[in-house]
Amino acid sequence: MPDYGHELLFGTFITPSAQQPDDAVALAELTEAVGLDLATFQDHPYNPGFLDTWTLLSWVAARTQRLRVSGNVLNLPLRPPTMLARAAASLDLLSHGRFELGLGAGAMWDGIEGMGARRLTAGQAVAALREAIDIVRGVWDTTARTPLRHDGRHHPVPGMRRGPAPAHDIGIWLGAYQPRMLALTGATADGWLPTWEYLKSPDRITANRLIDEAAEQAGRDPRQIRRLLNLFQVDFSPTSRGFLQGPPRQWVEQLLPLVLEEGFSAFLIGRDDPRLIQTFGQEVAPALREAVARERAAAGTPAAVSRPAAILAKRLPGIDYTAIPPSLAPHAVEPGDPLYDRVRHTYIRRGSPALVLRPGDAAEVAQAVRYARGQGVTLSVRSGGHGISGRSTNDGGIVIDLSRLNHVEVIDRERRLVRLEPGARWGEVAQTLAPHGLAISSGDYGDVGVGGLATTAGIGYLARLHGLTIDHVVAAEIVTADGKLLRTDATHHPDLFWAIRGAGGNFGVVTALELTAHELGDVAYAQLSADATDTAGLLLRWGALIEDAPREVTGFLSLFATPRGPMARATLIYAGDDVDAAQHALTPFTQFGPLLEQHAQLAPYAALVAPPHNRHHGQGLADTHSGLLHHITTEAADALHAMLHSGEVAVVQIRSVGGAVNDVPHDATAYPHRSQNFSVLAASTPEHRTQLDTWWEKLYPQLDGMYLSFETSTDPQRLHDAFPEPTLGRLRELKARWDPDNVFDRNFPIPPADSPAA
Repeated sequence: MPDYGHELLFGTFITPSAQQPDDAVALAELTEAVGLDLATFQDHPYNPGFLDTWTLLSWVAARTQRLRVSGNVLNLPLRPPTMLARAAASLDLLSHGRFELGLGAGAMWDGIEGMGARRLTAGQAVAALREAIDIVRGVWDTTARTPLRHDGRHHPVPGMRRGPAPAHDIGIWLGAYQPRMLALTGATADGWLPTWEYLKSPDRITANRLIDEAAEQAGRDPRQIRRLLNLFQVDFSPTSRGFLQGPPRQWVEQLLPLVLEEGFSAFLIGRDDPRLIQTFGQEVAPALREAVARERAAAGTPAAVSRPAAILAKRLPGIDYTAIPPSLAPHAVEPGDPLYDRVRHTYIRRGSPALVLRPGDAAEVAQAVRYARGQGVTLSVRSGGHGISGRSTNDGGIVIDLSRLNHVEVIDRERRLVRLEPGARWGEVAQTLAPHGLAISSGDYGDVGVGGLATTAGIGYLARLHGLTIDHVVAAEIVTADGKLLRTDATHHPDLFWAIRGAGGNFGVVTALELTAHELGDVAYAQLSADATDTAGLLLRWGALIEDAPREVTGFLSLFATPRGPMARATLIYAGDDVDAAQHALTPFTQFGPLLEQHAQLAPYAALVAPPHNRHHGQGLADTHSGLLHHITTEAADALHAMLHSGEVAVVQIRSVGGAVNDVPHDATAYPHRSQNFSVLAASTPEHRTQLDTWWEKLYPQLDGMYLSFETSTDPQRLHDAFPEPTLGRLRELKARWDPDNVFDRNFPIPPADSPAA
């Protein structure tokens, strides 16, 4: 059998002992710690000596961050497929795409029957499993508009509402040994999960052939089916004592032919031995990956085909899908894939990219950049997809989605040093830092991705006391336009490090950031609602109150046009838990306008920015303008008053900066605006876009600068607002050095110095 081109997976097959329940969890945590990919657990619900496998899977998923989990294999006769589908999707959503569905037709029928399930013959069990697979996939198919109905002999479904859809395209792996089960695997499954020691008759070569033949008869490419292998009789020793009974080097030599000649791509060891798991993860897995990559490169092995013909038919022109690097192919999403609707849009804009690549580490990001450059289509980069500028999707191009790079780590508590990957959400960052008594000022919404905000500026709830997010970045790792991974800081590529902090989207794909966090526990949080009929007067009072407030106070003011007239909602944060000081600082704000409602409390900072993980489908206001004010003057207040009372502008928001933001020299970062006190945003609906532009032009003379992540206009002139000279000139020189071909040209593209001026 050939190499099918799947990425390699390595993991464990752990005994779910009820006598030592913590041991099973500890082995799973060790599986993750040593770099393995997958922890699996056998499922024998009739065995009182075992933990319930589903409960254990859920517990382990909650205790880990990167590890995939699966049953090996789940007992279908005792787990009805409708409930199994919903439970699987729920666990996949809660674990952010880390669940796989290993399924078995059933064995140990005395025990199964004793728990109330009907005993089936071998043929009936296979037929029941086939029905179950159809039902599970039907429940997950939320694109279908009709209820799920299945007129099955074993699993009838009269009519049920579909959903939820899982977070990723869950693989269905079958534990199969006999011809009928092998044929079912080839015809319907995503993977084959046998145990080496049980592959007797038919043997593994014959079994693989039967799977391939069944796949071809069903109109499938056999490469769609991953081949996994459980290995029980294994050990490490200084000298060879047989198959997988020797030093790590011998393991690599013996597993390599199984990949290259027999198509296996996942290996799970079934020994509850911490020493063996550690050696497998730290020595065998990386060495085998390296050996396989070397052999595949020499042989030109294509990536696995993991999509059925109906999806392949929806591929768009201009993309060489067969050239997707093997490491990226398993997580790539194309039009027609079940996950496509989840990754095509952003919060603001709807998109129809030809391909969404979802790398899992910095090396894969570099591969994605090199591949995308070779396709000659638009390239967008996305961390969280919530950015108001909406430029992290496109039509007909490639999106590099960084959501799988989402690790958050406290590197050094004493130095308050943390490491963040760009796909993490700021709410997740806050939740991780809170137990350490730390926080990072990071916008006002927990679903925003780390990468976009931390390379633009980051106006957050703690801005006046602690400055912008970029002011606390001390190092960054970035993949540049030529596909190289670099570490940048004050001494390594300092010019690039300067550019990343304010214009990072123009210079590459940031894969990790190191920042210094602030000491912070609870904060005082207040929300005030007021009648804003006298918009200009309210704005003047608000501006004066903010500038007079102590630095611990940061305020965001939103003004809405409603049928009953303009309304104001203010959010105020006092960055500390001194109740008396907070009350003294916040009480004056009750006079900013005719109050309709007020609420104040002490709360953990993490609670204010909890990540909702909303599904994006272009639901935001798609037209916004952004600018900066030194002060809210009478002229600015009057212009905003007229704008809001026109009925043609839906919302105006004013965020306070100043304070610590302005302590930083204007040339210390590529964000040069260090004298203004307010950031202003105005937004409206598409039918009022022209009117929004007109009203903004009237405010424009009062503005000085722009926060570019809040701007949707593509007018090149706005680049000068975001980066006034000499900042723009310096950025253009650096662009010519680091991205002369303007590969990263989606988020306010900075023309290289040797190209026509903006």
